[in-house]
Parts: sequence; structure tokens; C-alpha cells
Amino acid sequence: MPETSVAHFYDELADDYHLIYADWDASIRRQGSALDGLMGQDIASVLDCSCGIGTQAIGLALRGHRVTGTDLSARAVARASREAAHRKVTLGTAVADMRRLPFPDGRFDTVVCGDNALPHLLTEQDVHGALAEMRRVLRPAGLLLLSTRPYDDLLRNRPTSAPPQVHQPADRGERTVTFQLWHWHEDGEHYDMEHFQLLPIGGEWRVKVRRTVYWALGRDRLTGLVADAGFVDPEWRMPHETGFFQPLLMARAGK
Repeated sequence: MPETSVAHFYDELADDYHLIYADWDASIRRQGSALDGLMGQDIASVLDCSCGIGTQAIGLALRGHRVTGTDLSARAVARASREAAHRKVTLGTAVADMRRLPFPDGRFDTVVCGDNALPHLLTEQDVHGALAEMRRVLRPAGLLLLSTRPYDDLLRNRPTSAPPQVHQPADRGERTVTFQLWHWHEDGEHYDMEHFQLLPIGGEWRVKVRRTVYWALGRDRLTGLVADAGFVDPEWRMPHETGFFQPLLMARAGK
């Protein structure tokens, strides 16, 4: 059976992750600006607990926030550190499972869990464990910013693929194409995802395929899990409202 663990998936993707964006640097700036606009603080202590190669974490650091990034993937975390240094911003990093965060209680003003990371957890127990940890490391009334795919829409028709994404290098060199195939489980909620990248090498296409599993968590269900973990005032904000590319759930840590 192909390896589908989350850490393996992102270790394998780390070197090529930026190729899923038309312009990764523009996405860093745009996503950082959108999240910053929701936070309402000039300088906040932020944990990005699914930082990957640093898209949101670096974006927030560029806005002046004190950011720490953690991720299951050691290779992704190492790249996030290098990319932050290249852009001359400070980013503390650690390899960590969001269900077991290595920080004391009440450490952060804001926790970010973006880019559809939480749905890698496939049971209510695991999702609750991660959300409880996010709540634990937030100060009272601290802010949670959590984004997922628009699963309410996707659960209605259960698509079998996602549209291709094309990366065009700044020097107008050869393009890279990324696309996904989705294989829904019988329960209608979980799906296997095959992530394809077509890389131009020597006039031919080289294909890389990586596999992982997601749980398509609808908004009402995820809102309930967030409330069960000790958050209050949950509110969904859509991309047309925030400028962020996915629906965002905002909530405050209860006292």
C-alpha cells in the first residue's frame, strides 16, 4: 500500500511545495496581510501550528508579528526556517504534532491552523485533541484562526478532482502543473487524495505523485468541535470578506 502518512506526504512535498502557487511570494504577502487584518493587533505572539514551508507564518512575520511555526514534517519546517532567513524575518520553528504542542499554557495571542491542515486528522478524538491543545496554548480570549476547504459545497457533489494549478517562474521559464484526484470513502466524508505534479525536465514531463487522506469536515460540525474544545464566539468568514483563499473559522479561547 502506498505511504499516506501526513509527515511523509509533506516531507516528500517540501522541496516542491511552492510550485502549487502561481507566485509563492505574492501568496505569502497576500495571506499574511489577510490574517493580519483579522487579528486586530499591531504585534502579536502567534503560533502557526501547521506552518508547512512557511506561507502564512512568514507572511505574518513580515507584518511584524512574533511568529513560531510548527509542523509534523521535519523537511517542511527546515525549509520554513531557510525561507524566513532568506527574507530576513525571525521565525522560531519546531517539529511538533498539533495534538501535542511543546509550549506552556497561555503562551500565544493567536493560533493559526491554516491551509486545510486540521482535516488530516481523521477522527473526532484526534480533532478534539488538537483543538484542545490550541486552546491550551492560547491566553484567555486569545484568537483561533482556522481554515479549511469549502467542505459544505464539496460534500454536496463529492468531486473526483481539483482544478489544475500552474506555476509560472518569474523568469518566464518552463511551467509546472499541479492537480489532484480525490477518491471518496464509503462513509462519504473521508477521501484519499492523489497529488500530481508535472515537472518539465529536458523537454519531457516528469510526474511526481504523493498520497494522503482527509476528512471533509462541514462548517457546522467543525464549529461544534471548536466549541467542545473550549472556544467561544465562533464565526465563519468567507474569502470575499477576508481576502484569504479559504473559509476561515474565527473563535476566542474561553476563560
